[in-house]
Amino acid sequence: MVGIVSYGVYLPYFRLKREAIGAALGSPAGRGTRSVASYDEDATTMGVEAARAALRPTDVAPSWLLFATSAPTYLDKTNANAIHAALDLDSSAGAYDMVGSVRSGVGALRSALATHSSTLAVLSDVRTGNPGGADERDGGDGAVAILCGREGVIAEYIGGASATDEFLERWRRPGDAASHVWEERFGEDVYVPLAEQAWNDALKNTGLVASEIDHLVLTGTHPRSIRAFARSMGARPEAFVDDLSAVVGNTGTAHPGLLLATALEKAEPGQIIAVVVLADGAEVLFFKATDAIAAYRPAKSVTEQIPTTNDTLDYQKFLSWRGFLRREPPRRPDPVAPEAPPSHRHKSWKFSFTGSTCEACGKRHLPPQDVCAGCRAVRQMRPERMADVEATIVTFTIDRLAYSENPPNVAAVIDFDGGGRYRCELTDVDPSEVAIGGRVAMSFRRLFESNGIVNYHWKARPMRTGGA
Repeated sequence: MVGIVSYGVYLPYFRLKREAIGAALGSPAGRGTRSVASYDEDATTMGVEAARAALRPTDVAPSWLLFATSAPTYLDKTNANAIHAALDLDSSAGAYDMVGSVRSGVGALRSALATHSSTLAVLSDVRTGNPGGADERDGGDGAVAILCGREGVIAEYIGGASATDEFLERWRRPGDAASHVWEERFGEDVYVPLAEQAWNDALKNTGLVASEIDHLVLTGTHPRSIRAFARSMGARPEAFVDDLSAVVGNTGTAHPGLLLATALEKAEPGQIIAVVVLADGAEVLFFKATDAIAAYRPAKSVTEQIPTTNDTLDYQKFLSWRGFLRREPPRRPDPVAPEAPPSHRHKSWKFSFTGSTCEACGKRHLPPQDVCAGCRAVRQMRPERMADVEATIVTFTIDRLAYSENPPNVAAVIDFDGGGRYRCELTDVDPSEVAIGGRVAMSFRRLFESNGIVNYHWKARPMRTGGA
């Protein structure tokens, strides 16, 4: 059988209260919160975190990696390659982008299910809109990774259907800060018939009836059409999965995967899960939970992650992170952009955070070294990936003078479990809560951007209940 082998979810640490938007702009903005990628995060870094979570419960090495987002860091360069490097995948594993639209997320999942070998579909998005607009208010940031294959399947793919049409409902040209949306009634006139076509075809293809669905994911880019179609599906009301709009918002490309992960957390063996996505057409996928799902435990569940996030982010800081509020830059030269040759030579350190361990005395080195700092042995090192090793804060400093988009800057010296000391920046941190002895885990982040080049590397973040 083919289906889902494992999955991982990443929700950013920060959330923005919608009432903060209303208070700043003097207009109603609704209730609840939306998730917000930090200043040092983007679709790629969040994709890395979700992928790490997906691979943690399994020893399956993906043969293919598909990365879907509507907010790619680069054009004319494969963003999936950075995820591939951060995961330290074998060079024989292919990595490909499926970027530019929300529909690419479900497209990546469909493609992963259609391959004959293990494929990791990474769905990630940073959603924004003009200040005070519906996209800003109702959007959300996050990432999901779904490993598909034929062995160890926890949810078998049993079929589905698609319906596609060309119509202008939502669009954004390269370089635009926000999307444009056509009048809602037109979108409903197009989406609902497409949804009915795909839904009825999928039921016919699988021999199911709507009342047999145990968990129903219904999401997309057109809320009015979603509400209209929900009334005519014939599914049991209790089957609908919470769309998380009240606490996370709509994470765009990642949202079908996020809600699918939520359904998988609740599914029992034999139960049917339906995923319906309305985005430039309609997609329907049906899964059946296998006996293996009873023993499966995700590395970080959606239910566990939401309570560990921080909803005290102020609106002005959110605007500056998204580029709508320009702040005074540091009065110093811009950082030097990373250069291609050294970045490639040291990619195992820069991207996959691989240090070295002396085979003579066992001392770890970060960054990797040729000469052991302990026994002085020369070139007797073996590579050791440290990205998933936890660490303890030995000492730290809070720097209120150094430039940071989220001041103050917190730097720490950390000792890894089993040996190895490293100095790094802390992220997703409340300076008042940092303490010697605090536990941290590594996180793939943006250090800075210069000359259009993003410098990716690893920072440490505090470990909280529900995972790092």
